[in-house]
Amino acid sequence: MTSKTISKGILRAMAIILGIVLLLFFLYKIQSVIVYIVIASIVSLIARPFIKFLRIRLKFPNTIAVVTTMILMLGLLAGIFVLFIPLIIEQGRNLSLLQIDQLETDIQNLFSQITNYFSSKGIDVLGELKNIDLTSQFKAIPNLLNYLLETLGSLSIGLFSVLFITFFFMKDNRLLKNGIMTLIPDKTESRFSKSLETINDLLSRYFIGLIFQIIILFVLYTIILLTFGITNAVVIAFLCALLNLIPYIGPVIGFVIMLILSMTSNLQQDFQTEILPTTIYVMIGYFIAQIIDNFASQPIIFSKTTKSHPLEIFLIIIIGGLLFGILGMITAVPTYTALKVILKEFLADNKIVKSLTKNL
Repeated sequence: MTSKTISKGILRAMAIILGIVLLLFFLYKIQSVIVYIVIASIVSLIARPFIKFLRIRLKFPNTIAVVTTMILMLGLLAGIFVLFIPLIIEQGRNLSLLQIDQLETDIQNLFSQITNYFSSKGIDVLGELKNIDLTSQFKAIPNLLNYLLETLGSLSIGLFSVLFITFFFMKDNRLLKNGIMTLIPDKTESRFSKSLETINDLLSRYFIGLIFQIIILFVLYTIILLTFGITNAVVIAFLCALLNLIPYIGPVIGFVIMLILSMTSNLQQDFQTEILPTTIYVMIGYFIAQIIDNFASQPIIFSKTTKSHPLEIFLIIIIGGLLFGILGMITAVPTYTALKVILKEFLADNKIVKSLTKNL
């Protein structure tokens, strides 16, 4: 091996490394666009069965079916926004500067009642809460609201981008597939194309299954909150159900939110006789709903949509969380499902792959 050959090899390796670095830098700079494409792909997969229904059963032209689906989706999004308006107005009234003193008084009274109650039981865990300077804390909230308003423009651009990309993904369901296939070698193109079709079907059913899971929890939470007369029960139920999209952590966050909003919805009432019993009953109902979801809804939905064992799903979500945090937990199941399909297509004779993909 001559020095000239070694030099060429080093230069080639440096060029490859530089190319990889530039590619990663480019992807980092356009990460928002990648997120838009991913969200649009998920939405188009969810809408796929409905578009097929309009085209095949109702004989809608493809464009009309897509436009109808988009209108229904936008109507649903607008309905969700309208649903949150009463809660936003109420919180905005509480957080306005003119109401801070009254809000602080109400919360201080609630803390005093909590402290007195636990003190009467010989528990002094909330004694220090009387000394909290709530005024300074609440005066920082308008600054946070101003920051949120500043980001509204960016969110609007993102929403428009997602809707625009989603429309064309739904109009031409082969658009994304064709884009991916341009990166695949010709000799494996047909096999990879077959894998993509299977992945699309499985992920479409998976995301629709998630929607059914949210609906089931939403109905259960709404019944619980309405039973005990919690203000804005529908909004709270929807928010807590939506948090279930984050595996394992989401229900914990939902528990905290429901706990706080259940207590603060009756600030003017007595803590020991009204607030505490109502909150305990609501939390018991929340746990029952979670038991139903964890041992009935989730196993049925996930096993049917992804064709994976519930224990398998549990381990994959845990591994995804350990490797990539919350984002890994959310994307673990669809990513694992896609990998299983690809492995079955290209490594079908492998013993491990055969065992993992026997139900596909």
